[in-house]
Amino acid sequence: MYQAYPLYKIVLRRTLVILLGALALPWMLFRRDRARFYSYLHRMWCKTSAKPVWLAQSEAAAGVFW
Repeated sequence: MYQAYPLYKIVLRRTLVILLGALALPWMLFRRDRARFYSYLHRMWCKTSAKPVWLAQSEAAAGVFW
């Protein structure tokens, strides 16, 4: 059902996340919602397929609780 992204798309996405994070740093240092912004960037960084990040993380941690 879900397909993995090609490597070039993952590398491009992570490069964009690094650029956005570095460029936004001077402004985000003085904002109260910077945690939300960098949390969003982290979700973009982790995304490697069409599957939602929360679903992939919950499937990976399923064995911990059972």
